[in-house]
Amino acid sequence: MQAYKVNATINELGHLIINEPLNIAPGEVEVIILQPIPSQEISTEASTKPQPDKPKRKSKIKAFAGLFENAPPVSPDFDADAARWEALKKKHNL
Repeated sequence: MQAYKVNATINELGHLIINEPLNIAPGEVEVIILQPIPSQEISTEASTKPQPDKPKRKSKIKAFAGLFENAPPVSPDFDADAARWEALKKKHNL
């Protein structure tokens, strides 16, 4: 399946109007519509709310519900790819 990106509008009747010609073969197509969400006025001032020490991560699995809250914070210089490579080397005796 080939993907094309074009800008279009939806008129008052709900019809999709593509404002530019498409150089594709005629036939059935699948249309995916992405509509931007109108954002509320964005403040450029710094937030006055204090930031939490560690972010709250939620798990959908009840058995893991308290796991992230009690986990120690990860070092800022932690390299996940290097840790993964070290584990693979150890597992496969490389």
